[in-house]
Amino acid sequence: MAGNFSRDLTIRQLRALSTLHEAGSITSAANRLNLTQPAVTLQLRNLQALAGLPLIQRTGDGMALTDAGAHVLTLVERIEAALKDCEQSLDMIAGRSGGRVAMGAVSTAKYFVPFAIAAFSRRFPKIEVTLRIGNREEIRDALRGYDLDIAVMGRPPADIEVEMKPLGRHPHFIVAAPDHRLARRRHVAPSELANETFITREQGSGTRMLMQQYFERVGLEPKLGMAMDSNETIKQAVMAGLGIAFISQHTVFHELEDGRLVVLKVKGLPIVRQWHAIRRADKILLPPAQAMLDFLGKEGWRYLPNSN
Repeated sequence: MAGNFSRDLTIRQLRALSTLHEAGSITSAANRLNLTQPAVTLQLRNLQALAGLPLIQRTGDGMALTDAGAHVLTLVERIEAALKDCEQSLDMIAGRSGGRVAMGAVSTAKYFVPFAIAAFSRRFPKIEVTLRIGNREEIRDALRGYDLDIAVMGRPPADIEVEMKPLGRHPHFIVAAPDHRLARRRHVAPSELANETFITREQGSGTRMLMQQYFERVGLEPKLGMAMDSNETIKQAVMAGLGIAFISQHTVFHELEDGRLVVLKVKGLPIVRQWHAIRRADKILLPPAQAMLDFLGKEGWRYLPNSN
């Protein structure tokens, strides 16, 4: 390895690699960085010399990272996150801001997380909170990439070490329109659902995975209808009589209260999971994010829809 990697490495070199990965070519990377192509090439050449390994390779689709380059890219993400944290900390010390918190939540959590954020913001009005909503894989990827301080979800990514604070129970069951043939039944066997059409979430959704695990356990292969990436659309489809749905109780609380949907009393349901507030164990939380994590751990349960 030429030179000393940890001593001679520069932010410019790392950003050249990261931007090349995003842009796919030296030309596009140079445009994004407002540099000349030779300048970007020099930064990449120096970085590869320090690494002592090829970090990029030319492919039919443009420039791509080698395994070594992908490993260095994870370092870029951690350094950029640390720089943002430092900037935020300096702003707080200088009295320029109250700080920021980057939160993410799986789409099913959008029915209560905004209420928790609103309560936190009333208590800490100078802290800016941003919220990103996505499916399970999107929020896990954001947590892996250090984009988020805190994620609200069920299960964390299995490949990173995390700290979790439980928020409360998360029941799942099957809902139907009020005039469904099984709506008034006091007991429904899973086998009676064999000919029902299920309106489902998209692949990658935690709710869909939980549904599949349930049907595997009871030995039933459900008839799948439309797949949708929105709980709201699923609810409308079920109310219209297009099928039934395995869904989180927290997404249909108001529809059940109003009688627009009913719960089918299927054996083995509800399945109860837990909500958690999660952070990467190796991400240092600045005071605003730590305050949010502590708030969710102590009071987050208050904002869950009533489970009774």
